[in-house]
Amino acid sequence: MAGISGKSSRYPGATAAPCTRTHQIGALALVIVTFFITRVFHQSFSASSSVSNDARYPSVGTENDAVVQYSGGLFFWPQRGFGTHLSLKIYVYEENEIEGLKLLLHGRDGKISSEACIKGQWGTQVKIHKLLLQSRFRTKRKDEADFFFVPTYIKCVRMMGGLNDKEINQTYVKVLSQMPYYRLSGGRNHIFVFPSGAGAHLFKSWATYLNRSIILTPEGDRTDKRDTSAFNTWKDIIIPGNVDDGMTTRGPRLVEPLPLSKRKYLANFLGRAQGKVGRLQLMDLAKQFPNKLESPELKFSGPDKLKRTEYFEHLRNAKFCLAPRGESSWTLRFYESFFVECVPVILSDQAELPFQDVLDYTKISIKLPSTSIGPQLLEYLESIPDEDIEEKISWGRQLRCLWVYAPESEPCSALTGILWELQKKVRQFHQSSETFWLHNGTIVNRNLVEFKKWKPPLTLP
Repeated sequence: MAGISGKSSRYPGATAAPCTRTHQIGALALVIVTFFITRVFHQSFSASSSVSNDARYPSVGTENDAVVQYSGGLFFWPQRGFGTHLSLKIYVYEENEIEGLKLLLHGRDGKISSEACIKGQWGTQVKIHKLLLQSRFRTKRKDEADFFFVPTYIKCVRMMGGLNDKEINQTYVKVLSQMPYYRLSGGRNHIFVFPSGAGAHLFKSWATYLNRSIILTPEGDRTDKRDTSAFNTWKDIIIPGNVDDGMTTRGPRLVEPLPLSKRKYLANFLGRAQGKVGRLQLMDLAKQFPNKLESPELKFSGPDKLKRTEYFEHLRNAKFCLAPRGESSWTLRFYESFFVECVPVILSDQAELPFQDVLDYTKISIKLPSTSIGPQLLEYLESIPDEDIEEKISWGRQLRCLWVYAPESEPCSALTGILWELQKKVRQFHQSSETFWLHNGTIVNRNLVEFKKWKPPLTLP
């Protein structure tokens, strides 16, 4: 091989020009300039791609991730732990299939309707049931099901006087004792919805009977006033609260968001005090700063009760919607805020949020310690530029489809998110302390009775 000033071995007969120190310095400079230009161009391209992706994609994915298209753009559901597509079979128990199940849906007199229970913050128990009945993932064969959905409207039934606590407990035990597949798996593949802060505590003996089952709930680790949480991070799923259909519809909503410049308040809290310290502090703060914070105590009834439209008209009139804890750590106000396009400020330390596998909540909300309630809270919120507020609102506008309990024809919905979460929990085989098998794969109980011959009611622990 030729040297720097010799002939090139690639081009025999060609004479290389003498390489001086000036040439060497020029060549080095050219390499350095080229490197920096390429780097700047790459960073510029990456930044522009990032902006483009931010505008179209609520969550950043990889080429191997499952792509879900919806009207706002695309969703990337992580392949890791999810798979590349949904593949589930869910059996939904019929209300007349099991003695007692109808009581958990309609009360002892059978007079509580699903239409009455679908309204308000507990409506998820009805919506999920109805959506699964129409789902393409529903199977009518128990022997091929990945999961079994047990429909109950128990929170609604209890609130409307359909069953008392003792009756609820007895009925649940009776229903479960008639489910051979529940006994087969120890309940591991059975799904229950508990749509309020009380969680599974509505069933007093949950710790004995549902300690392995999958619970869908808006509540997280710290629920209600009990010492023991009914939520288990490893098996249960956080679901969005039930926002009024009048606000989640694709067509005209009850109210439309206001431009930031036309909002009267910096922040608001619209809720009942319930004797909770944080809520009482916010109401006192509103009295000190009435031009910055709106926080009237809402009434359940009477002439001062806000109607649906009036409630959302108040909610939309601030840049920030404050969401302190109440009886429990979750609050429906967090989800409602996205549909009036104010930035939710979580003031509930133990609150847990749904679909954290794909959502970056720092982009769409603010979370502050509950101890920060005071004038300093308003000072902090006041210091946030409108551009930052608009950016969070823009992100929230793209992601709020995940709070809507819509049919599967809408690929971005609360149901879609729940199905992806369920898919992570699919197991090829379930077994319980009462499940045994022989050399030929036959499933038997401890008396060596074949599974197909198990006769309900079955003894429960």
